[in-house]
Amino acid sequence: MRELVFALEYEPGCNRVADALADHSDARVRSLSLHATAERLWRVDHATGTPEALDAIEDAFLTGDYYADCLATEDCGATQTTRVLDRTDDALILYSDWERTPTCASVPHIARDHLGDGVLFETRHEGRHYTWRLIHSGEGDMAAFFDALKVAVGECAQMEMLRTADTTSARGRDGTPSGLPPAQEAALQAAVEHGYYESPREVDVGELAEHLDVPRSTLTYRLRRAEEHLAKQHVAGERVAEERLASH
Repeated sequence: MRELVFALEYEPGCNRVADALADHSDARVRSLSLHATAERLWRVDHATGTPEALDAIEDAFLTGDYYADCLATEDCGATQTTRVLDRTDDALILYSDWERTPTCASVPHIARDHLGDGVLFETRHEGRHYTWRLIHSGEGDMAAFFDALKVAVGECAQMEMLRTADTTSARGRDGTPSGLPPAQEAALQAAVEHGYYESPREVDVGELAEHLDVPRSTLTYRLRRAEEHLAKQHVAGERVAEERLASH
């Protein structure tokens, strides 16, 4: 089995969920389940954020001109239903069912076409960044998948490959010392070298993004993901050390 992780960074006005998340930087949406057949797609998503952010996310899902996961740039005639399964002050769970038309396109359906049946999907959406993690057999045509995805996305989003590896070696064995994707590793290294983590900071995220020639939102995303990975890696290492000490 192979793991494939990539991100789409949506341009303003191309995806209503991305626009809502960009307006509420502390909000997140992650998939709890995601399934696709040749004709349909259904999923359950968990959103977190302030009440105002959840209102905007709910509105984006419920009143969009077309389904949020459709890569079409205008109404493609698909039949979609989104329902609120649960809502609290800081969390929202949504169920979506989408019946596509011949002009519809989505990441899961393009993956089925080129990577085969049985692909597993996991997503995280924050700001304009939509990260997809796919587990597939490894027997499909990866190049054809990305070519088709690039055509479907068009000018609405930029694509960034984050990781591809065997599932047995996908965590921390992708060729970088920390196990980070190369783009995140480079962002973290630049942040350290330019004093982003000094106190007080010698450079802010906007200046660092300009130096690296990447959008501010892209750099913020990469640093956040790198920090999360290293924090979890550190905690896991501490637990292993404690368990070893306890066993002696």
